[in-house]
Amino acid sequence: MLGVGPRFDAPVPPGGYLWWYVDGLSECGRFGLSVIAFVGSVFSPYYAWSGRKSPENHVCINVALYAPSGNRWAMTERGREALSRNAESFRVGPSSLTWQDGALVLNLDERAVPRPPKEWYPERLRCRIQLIPKAVTRRQFCIDAQGDHNWWPIAPLADISVEFEGARESWTGHGYLDSNWGLEPLEYGFEYWDWARGVLPDGRAVLIYDVNRKDKTRHCLSLTASEDGAISEHDKPAKSSLPHGFWRMKRSGHHDEGAAAEVLSTLEDSPFYMRSKLKTQLLGQPVELIHESLSGDRYASPLVKLMLPWRMPRRSGW
Repeated sequence: MLGVGPRFDAPVPPGGYLWWYVDGLSECGRFGLSVIAFVGSVFSPYYAWSGRKSPENHVCINVALYAPSGNRWAMTERGREALSRNAESFRVGPSSLTWQDGALVLNLDERAVPRPPKEWYPERLRCRIQLIPKAVTRRQFCIDAQGDHNWWPIAPLADISVEFEGARESWTGHGYLDSNWGLEPLEYGFEYWDWARGVLPDGRAVLIYDVNRKDKTRHCLSLTASEDGAISEHDKPAKSSLPHGFWRMKRSGHHDEGAAAEVLSTLEDSPFYMRSKLKTQLLGQPVELIHESLSGDRYASPLVKLMLPWRMPRRSGW
């Protein structure tokens, strides 16, 4: 997996998964986004129901936009006929990610899930995103005990610009890029995890990956990354429970001893996954974090999978 760029041609075995994750926050703090490109769409009920035999037949690009006017979500799964990829580019249907001249360029053309009763039609989301890393790191991390699940924080520090077609406001800010891949479904390896990333006042990125594994062990990575791509490991911080969401999903925030974490906003709230903005203190510095909590146990539920198609439609062809 390690190389100059994100390695969009990396192989994915049957039962496995691979994704690239991008997020960004505007300089003013009013806008944000996340984009996840999947091979073997790890949260796809269709991939699970198929027996996970063919990862490249279950691909998608998930787009989540956050703005004062309202959040939007798009996650249309497609089959192998809509996929084209090599080391530098990844395309699913009308949307693509391209690594060129040390930067990641995303050209997205997706349709958002309708928001009844106000909107009964799928809004078209068209935008161009450019993410320019300060540096590309060279370290990857096993997050389970066997090496079946791996994480590469490719660009913990990056500049991001977002240009929309239509009435949406374009913006610039700080961004982030990473990748996860594995040989088996996530719910086989993990009961639960909290992940977070932010930028400290001293300019370093701070990263937390705290997992409860199926073997009942806990593994917590506490990292900082500098602008030259060097990654340092730190003692795991304290953590405290945060307010549950609508679906009673638990989430925990990390902080220095004697400090506390606070939820600034909840960006995604589902039966098995939450994304939030937090305010906390780490390594003696105040910081705002993009934070996620994932329950592998909840996602393993057949009932949860039955609830997902309205948020994740599958489309044949483009």
